[in-house]
Amino acid sequence: MAKGKGSSLIAQNKKAYHDYFIEETFQAGLSLAGTEVKSLRQGKCSLKESFIRIESGEAFIYNMHISPYEQGNIFNKDPLRTRRLLLHKAEINKIGRSIQEAGYTVVPLKVYFYKSLVKMDIGIAKGKKLYDKRQTIAKKDQLREAEKDFKIRNLTV
Repeated sequence: MAKGKGSSLIAQNKKAYHDYFIEETFQAGLSLAGTEVKSLRQGKCSLKESFIRIESGEAFIYNMHISPYEQGNIFNKDPLRTRRLLLHKAEINKIGRSIQEAGYTVVPLKVYFYKSLVKMDIGIAKGKKLYDKRQTIAKKDQLREAEKDFKIRNLTV
């Protein structure tokens, strides 16, 4: 990828959209070491078990796995270390107020390169119940069937 050109996706948390209703999203920067950025350029990142907390006016992401860079030797950091999210103070306060409300949490949605910077989309989310998940799956199935029927009708005409 050429530096400074568009954005490219590194990792996405598909499970977040399945388990939560995403109310609002924010774009945050990540405070990373050099070898971590090189590892991200190779696409070695996982958001599966990661979560976000607000502590003493700062946002941190826990359990985000960035594999060690092969040529990093002594400069490699712990793959599961806590990393700071770079957000404006007003955004952190807004997220903090939302978390105080019952049932809301902050989840990481995706990690990507924006120009030459590593960015993360985070979302304020409310947990889905089992019946909500079933409704979502049923809607996706209906859309898939409708698209399939539409495609077949257009091919025969």
